Amino acid sequence: MTNEENNIREHEIRLSEQEMQRREKLKALQDAGQDPFDVYKVEVTHNSTEIKENHEALEGVKIKTAGRLMRKRVQGKAGFSDIHDREGKLQLYIKLDNVGEEKLKFFKTLDLGDWISVEGEVFITRTGEVSLQVSSFELIAKALKPLPDKWHGLQDADLRYRQREVDLIVNPDVKEKMIKRTKIIREIRNYLDERGYLEVETPILSPIAGGAAARPFVTHHNSLDIDMYLRIATELYLKRLIVGGFEKVYDMGKNFRNEGIDYKHNPEFTMIELYEAYSDYNDMMDLTEDLVSSVAQKVLGTMKITYEETEIDLTPPWRRATMAELVKEATGIDFDAITVEEAHEAARENHMKDDFKYDIEHTSKGDVLNAMFERFCEDKLIQPTFVTDYPVEISPLTKKKRGNPEYTERFEGFIFGREICNAYSELNDPIVQRERFNQQAGERELGDDEAYMIDEEFMSALETGMPPTGGLGIGVDRIVMFLTDAHSIRDIILFPTMKPQE
Repeated sequence: MTNEENNIREHEIRLSEQEMQRREKLKALQDAGQDPFDVYKVEVTHNSTEIKENHEALEGVKIKTAGRLMRKRVQGKAGFSDIHDREGKLQLYIKLDNVGEEKLKFFKTLDLGDWISVEGEVFITRTGEVSLQVSSFELIAKALKPLPDKWHGLQDADLRYRQREVDLIVNPDVKEKMIKRTKIIREIRNYLDERGYLEVETPILSPIAGGAAARPFVTHHNSLDIDMYLRIATELYLKRLIVGGFEKVYDMGKNFRNEGIDYKHNPEFTMIELYEAYSDYNDMMDLTEDLVSSVAQKVLGTMKITYEETEIDLTPPWRRATMAELVKEATGIDFDAITVEEAHEAARENHMKDDFKYDIEHTSKGDVLNAMFERFCEDKLIQPTFVTDYPVEISPLTKKKRGNPEYTERFEGFIFGREICNAYSELNDPIVQRERFNQQAGERELGDDEAYMIDEEFMSALETGMPPTGGLGIGVDRIVMFLTDAHSIRDIILFPTMKPQE
């Protein structure tokens, strides 16, 4: 017996009784010259929604449609069944007088999950349901695996993510979330396109992992014999386009970060970054709150959403507060009035040793401020809030705050304690930018593998001259989570990253 035959045999041994029965039915059809997998094309004149919405005009008209058989209740000479297509459910009525004895007998042998095409006339049942009186049908694909029990569905989360196609079949709310995701992304594009932004594509493979503090995925280009990185951000390429004269640009696509997986993070995720010449971070705040609230209104019909049983009001204007103000509210510590030594002492008093990459005495005052914000403030920002004026030490691509060089003109937006966006008044001084990159390079030498790399091509672009620019990055998956009331990011990514099954 060959390896291929052994593999087939081992697979057959693992089949359930139902799977074996379905294969036997398929074999009988094939032996009779009726192989459903020999069907190449199916004519569909109307889908389920079109039939329901236009049933008065369609009554008595022959129509053709198709879908997956999801309910079958045929006894004796007639009965009702349901097929599902991409739009929803359609009830079928099949009876002996219309299809004949042989076809009715064949229909009774069909399994739930089978795909069929049907032809018939639209009518209304006595209970008022739009239905199709079947005059003919054809099996167009055989389901060799049974679907999960209709009453319990597919409940195991791990199995749902691994078998998303089955999840979509048996859990309608999952399908609805994914449809809303598409609508949300479409409306984000529409919003920016209507305001004169140009959508562009930037490289996914790059010799430098730049634009963010994150651990990249590394691959190797054989022909060039160099390591390359899956992009962690699109920022540096988009700023080069601002230098080139594209005054409003955006890129919406996948970023990749070689980091942990949890309910808020997936290594492969969708981001939109946009840049606008002659603007600053105040303009980016205005744009963010208007974009998110407008998309919610377009897709959901409201700016007030419910997320995990909490009402969130997306209506502008959103609250704006500096990081130092929020930390002072939460802890009583005024970082505008203390020294770096006092900041270290405050960190020790709050047992924050594990909050830093280095020993506390080697951290800056800005590092301590940011760590205190993350520990004491972040999860309390339930309603939409812009946290502004981040420390300069953690914002290497940002202009310093006008009037206070300890901070930068940077903000992050938060909803329900989760970051949804990050934005700057972009640093466009190439001399200062190189100093910031050199400082980051020093941190990489100390062991921080998430510190920024120096991108000489980007530096060359800055030296060519970049106008004052506002930049914004929004986590699309996070926005979709809020607008669909999804607890986990895996619930709104069709195929989330999973550890392979053995």
